[in-house]
Amino acid sequence: MLTSITDGFLCCLLGKSPNAVGPLDSLDGGDGFTFLEVKPGRVLRVRHSVPKNRPELPPRGEDEDDDDDGEAESRGTVRCRRRITLYRNGQLLIENLGDANTPERQNADGGAEPEAPEPAGTPAPGRRRRRKPKKVVTVDCRKRITSCKGTHGDVVLFFIHGVGGSLDIWKEQLEFFSGLGYEVVAPDLAGHGCSSAPPVAAAYTFYALAEDMRAVFKRYAKKRNILIGHSYGVSFCTFLAHEYPQLVHKVIMINGGGPTALEPSLCSIFNLPPCVLHCLSPCLAWSFLKGNAFNVSSFVLRATMSGQYWPEGDELYHAELAVPVLLVHGMHDKFVPVEEDQRMAEILLIAFLKVIDEGSHMVMLECPDTVNTLLHEFVLWEPE
Repeated sequence: MLTSITDGFLCCLLGKSPNAVGPLDSLDGGDGFTFLEVKPGRVLRVRHSVPKNRPELPPRGEDEDDDDDGEAESRGTVRCRRRITLYRNGQLLIENLGDANTPERQNADGGAEPEAPEPAGTPAPGRRRRRKPKKVVTVDCRKRITSCKGTHGDVVLFFIHGVGGSLDIWKEQLEFFSGLGYEVVAPDLAGHGCSSAPPVAAAYTFYALAEDMRAVFKRYAKKRNILIGHSYGVSFCTFLAHEYPQLVHKVIMINGGGPTALEPSLCSIFNLPPCVLHCLSPCLAWSFLKGNAFNVSSFVLRATMSGQYWPEGDELYHAELAVPVLLVHGMHDKFVPVEEDQRMAEILLIAFLKVIDEGSHMVMLECPDTVNTLLHEFVLWEPE
């Protein structure tokens, strides 16, 4: 810690910012690690594990998940029908449309449709001014949700970490699901772990990192893909689920927060100069389990936090998702309040919220057995 503080003061005195960390020279492609070049000169470390003794898939029609008869097709099929109206005042109205002719109208909080506010100076109390919606979106799709076992060769689990972490935060989950026969993929974000770290801040915007995750997804995706994200990584899972609705089977969001558009806070500690962040990095690392999940340069940290601008990812964007979502929240999380995940559960069409009383922000490291059990049950979940 003293060394980091000294380096920070030298950084301030010399007027230089610490450079971003690069990939380790000693790390090769063995032990399940590969290096994927998503763009020229932009290389990500990826943990990709494929079970060696996975049995061959049976011919189509013999496996219960691939039956073509009417009974198999109807089992586990969910009809997603809803109308989402966004008004100019920011109010969101969600109408879940059933098979009946009369739709069940409700707002995002589950109650009746709110009354339109009376405009000032309205002469006739009996006449109300019709609100003009800013945008109306209709979601109408039929999605088949099946159990995903480790013996199914068309199932891939993607794990995406958040700011300051690396794929190593998923150590317990990767070992658990690999042991059950699942194919797992876990990348390091640019500038994190052993991925390359470009020295320009533009390389760490949400859109740049999202395109990296798109490249990883397109490289390893199969027929049924399950996305697991933590903190900032949840936003990339949401992005991929929105972009590839036919390929994303389920999504798991761990301490991801509410369905609000990403926008860096002007008062955030991460907007401090890089040299100051360099001094504070040991304290930040201590808050993330004494550095086990927080090891990134101050430049990359500041650039990544400042690049969290994603205005498209608002409540309307999340309400359009027609994929089952499991929300896992550590009750003692000091970074993401539980109210945000509760709001996320209200907005999403098919969502389940599980709160772990003993966990905090790094719940997958603090309570690995509990998290693994919840994740596995959801992976195997199939609607009646």
